[in-house]
Amino acid sequence: MDRFGDLDVFARVVTAKSMSAAGRELNLSPAVISKRIRRLEERLGVRLLQRTTRQLSLTEAGQGFYERVVAILGSIEEAEAWVASGVGQARGTLRVSAPTSFGRLHIAPHLKPFLDANPMVNVDLILTDAFVDIIGEGFDVAVRIADLEDSSLVAKRLAPNHRILCATPTYLAVHGSPATIEELQKHTLIAHNADQWRLDGPEGPVTVRVTGQLRTNSSEVVREALLAGVGIALRSTWDVGPELKSGSLTRVLPTYSVGKRVAVYAVYPSRRHMEQKVRAFVDFLAELYGATPYWDEGLEL
Repeated sequence: MDRFGDLDVFARVVTAKSMSAAGRELNLSPAVISKRIRRLEERLGVRLLQRTTRQLSLTEAGQGFYERVVAILGSIEEAEAWVASGVGQARGTLRVSAPTSFGRLHIAPHLKPFLDANPMVNVDLILTDAFVDIIGEGFDVAVRIADLEDSSLVAKRLAPNHRILCATPTYLAVHGSPATIEELQKHTLIAHNADQWRLDGPEGPVTVRVTGQLRTNSSEVVREALLAGVGIALRSTWDVGPELKSGSLTRVLPTYSVGKRVAVYAVYPSRRHMEQKVRAFVDFLAELYGATPYWDEGLEL
């Protein structure tokens, strides 16, 4: 930064045609101004200014150097003005990672009002059920549904995530509805990348071994199998809220669910110098979902 400071001092001296006048503009003594010019000349290995007791004049090298310095300082001022003009205005490409089903159901349908409100933002939305390396893969923000562990990333809670046991009325009519957690083990349980479910119930945390004919790495396959009456599944209300409200799905063992620490989060690298495009998107989702998200309205939870 001293090198840029020396350039500014040099330009001020040339413009003011006096070290004393330049010193007054910069609130520096003539001795300090002289020292800065001398240091610049020593670093460049050329004399920039001819000094007499009455005036200063540029050498030939000094004239060419001055013209280039003015252009550099002008570019810096333009860059600072450009950044300042963007403060409070979101701009640029926003790379977002989100779970496949959640992104399709609860981000994609709401992008138009966000884009309309932020016309200088382009959204690159990547849907994947894997936890991406936000920094390593160049994402600005990731939407995650989890019980997040401590990390160097910042996590903002966007909405609660209620995960409940449910099945179709047809399945329950044929196989019966389990009355206890022990009876649950006698039913067909649809597994999604898990050998067991960890639930909270009246007696505290319980673990249920997941058994059944179907296991899949796709959340959407679990949903379709559940609706087809294959068995009982553990689903989030954001995924099956409409079916619970219409009665095409019935809640099973309503006193058991996944712990409240699991929630919908926006995760991003840092609060410091947080880009406006990230802040705008995170705030948009937080306001959209809220403490009681629209998918939970009308449900008894």
